[in-house]
Amino acid sequence: MPYDEPRPVDTVELLEQKAAAVRKHAYGDVALYATVSKVPNLADVEKLAKAGACAFKISSFEAHPTRFPRIANDHTLDLLEALAATDLPVGLHNEDQEIVRSRVARFEAAGRTAPLDHDPSRPAVAEDAATAVFLELGVASGAHVHIVHISTPRGFELVRRYKSEGFRATGEMCVHYLHFDASEAMPRLGPLLKVNPPIRSGVRDRLWGELAAGGADFVSSDHSAWPLDRKNTGSILSAAAGIPGLETLLPAFYSGLMARGYDAPSSAALYLSERPARFFGLWPQKGGLMPGADADIVVLDPKPWIFRAAEARDGSGWSPFDGETFTGRPVATYVRGRLVWDGRNIVGEPGHGRFVARRAVSKAKTAVA
Repeated sequence: MPYDEPRPVDTVELLEQKAAAVRKHAYGDVALYATVSKVPNLADVEKLAKAGACAFKISSFEAHPTRFPRIANDHTLDLLEALAATDLPVGLHNEDQEIVRSRVARFEAAGRTAPLDHDPSRPAVAEDAATAVFLELGVASGAHVHIVHISTPRGFELVRRYKSEGFRATGEMCVHYLHFDASEAMPRLGPLLKVNPPIRSGVRDRLWGELAAGGADFVSSDHSAWPLDRKNTGSILSAAAGIPGLETLLPAFYSGLMARGYDAPSSAALYLSERPARFFGLWPQKGGLMPGADADIVVLDPKPWIFRAAEARDGSGWSPFDGETFTGRPVATYVRGRLVWDGRNIVGEPGHGRFVARRAVSKAKTAVA
């Protein structure tokens, strides 16, 4: 996530500061996204690319004027044109600002602030419209355009269509869209389940279908661990969007694969490891078990277990997955051959983790197969 507080990672100096923090504090290896200011400085973009940023991320919706700005389409096109000759993807937070802001204002005026009002206050068309515009900007520029979270089947259909026409287009599935249905879970979980774009009602099975059809290139957590006071505001419209997901990504996805009859070990390795490593330019150092690659290994116990948010190590102390029964529990994690998680505790030493720079690959191999 490049949208740090107080300033996003939009210069090489900030990227280097973050890489230094990784080398000091991390137990696992870390690659880093970069972003741009509201009016992109293309000289900074070039420096960030040379410094090893794994991708760029921008937004068509402004959550904050400095930390999380909206990048207008003309500036987005400039950025894409500047990166078109490289293998670097540009990811988009895909919501149309005018549609979302006007609809949220209507819901607020009508007093519609209950959990189930979140989905319709940010309608699917706001997401799909932003996705479609960005894909067309990718066509015009020749750059690799990527949608960082898609909650609608239509969004994945669009990505599939552009990809089939030979354009560099990819789309990302978040595990919470595969696990939850808003009509079932929002009344129970409320703001704990609020993410943007929203978890929607009645589309979960179709999203699993898009995974099978190749519309989703890989699966992620979209981890964002807000303190609870940012969630419990009394209105779903003003509650902070985002959920912790680092510790539940693998168990939730693996459990869903098992429940739907997939070859869960191979599918989890493909969508959570190999494909992300290829996308972010880390393959073959990362993402697979083969001679010469880093020995990054997770050992999974297939027995059912109950996830308890209070026992999680991400520091938030809460999760919408609290109390869920998962199939598959990580009982050991190795980073470059060294044990860093023994199933109960983080072990080893901070600073074992490294900043992993993007590796240069040919433009033709950028899109995920």
